[in-house]
Amino acid sequence: MTLLLDDPGLLRQAALIDGAWIPATGRASVTVTDPATGAAVGDIPDCSAAETEAAIAAAEAAWPEWRARTANERGALLERWHALVLENLDDLARIMTAEQGKPLAEAQGEIRYAATFIKWFAEEGRRVGARNIASPERDRRIIILQEPVGVSAAITPWNFPAAMITRKCAPALAAGCPVIIKPSELTPFTAIALVELAVRAGFPKGTINLLTGRPQAIGAAITASPVVRKLSFTGSTRIGALLFRQSADTIKRLSLELGGNAPLIVFDDADLDLAVRATMASKFRNAGQTCVCANRILVQSSVYDEFAARLGQAVAALHSAPGTEDGATIGPLINAAAVDKVAAHVDDALAKGAKALAAGSGRRDGNFVRPLLLGDATPDMRLAEEETFGPVAPLFRFGDEAEAIAMANATPYGLASYFYTRDLARSFRVAERLEAGMVALNTGSIAMEMAPFGGVKQSGIGREGGEAGIAEYLETKAFHIGGLEF
Repeated sequence: MTLLLDDPGLLRQAALIDGAWIPATGRASVTVTDPATGAAVGDIPDCSAAETEAAIAAAEAAWPEWRARTANERGALLERWHALVLENLDDLARIMTAEQGKPLAEAQGEIRYAATFIKWFAEEGRRVGARNIASPERDRRIIILQEPVGVSAAITPWNFPAAMITRKCAPALAAGCPVIIKPSELTPFTAIALVELAVRAGFPKGTINLLTGRPQAIGAAITASPVVRKLSFTGSTRIGALLFRQSADTIKRLSLELGGNAPLIVFDDADLDLAVRATMASKFRNAGQTCVCANRILVQSSVYDEFAARLGQAVAALHSAPGTEDGATIGPLINAAAVDKVAAHVDDALAKGAKALAAGSGRRDGNFVRPLLLGDATPDMRLAEEETFGPVAPLFRFGDEAEAIAMANATPYGLASYFYTRDLARSFRVAERLEAGMVALNTGSIAMEMAPFGGVKQSGIGREGGEAGIAEYLETKAFHIGGLEF
């Protein structure tokens, strides 16, 4: 396919190792397709273990000079990268829509969101520093130093191909760590374009390396390497557990943002209009293909019918279409396997007594799935136990607060939880009892650059964003100075 880009140079079909672009031509490669049409977007190199080791060596060689730079110097490069991302926002969004499928306006929103992490950590890096702590001896001083952890790797998913890059790499770079990026082979061109802009911003060679292709050889080489001191991964719990095991021998620091099964609770005293708007934002963003989207919508029995009617009107207004078409609010799912999973969840729910309450309009062929609202969902359905990762919203009834909390926590996952109430005391009770790394009261939005993002239980370890985000890339060193005379 041909993309009408203002800057065609952003659509590179290559990996980046030690400042050199490695083209896909004449070697093993992977073809990337548009999920809306099936058309080929382009080819990427299928990088090998040897190329992964070369990228690790390049990052290791770049580390001494990069960590020696001042926070202001590193921040200035991040600021230039941030400016270039915003200057090329439209092209980046076109690339994202072509390979990932989300509507163009939503892709533009993700690019803006991705840029916030670069800006935030350009500033946050300047706030990293040493501090004194009280000494038990008069002739001793104890200084706590924060130093970069070292070469860091980022393995990112297909659903947010820009934001997951910047959320991991901006804090690493700000802290003084060179990075090795492995984007999803389904959506690599957004990452490639971002890295091209980073090169233009002036980052030294070896500081940012980009490996494209299938994950097995790349991931195995990264986890086996003692040079790579930090690995950040966003994806499924199954793959996260595998990387955890593979990283054990080298005792890597890990950030794992894994699967979710987010509950969204609507209490009887909720502002229903607000709850509907926030539910729509949470559930149907990126066609429901987000780890923090509302997977189970729990509604108190006394307001169930009214909430279902209002939410049904909003769902019916959604329209599935290619992301470049006017009026598209829901793009295609990423591939046929995703479509099959959604269909299996819906069929299972209907067979067990769920009712279709409302559906959106538009395409339902190929990778397109029309948005659907289901009523009378029950805990024995697959969509109650597994992430649907699609535009299907199931409604569950509950009686009282205790039942709602029990239903919400009845999952091995604990990434995000949402609830709606105007009762102040209930707000604190529920927030403290929900088992999740992130809890949202009266809002469907929890992902922002200044706040920590991450989960508990099988949803992962570590945090991204805010002060916690850069702390993941810093080691703490205690510096003891004795023999001082006063």
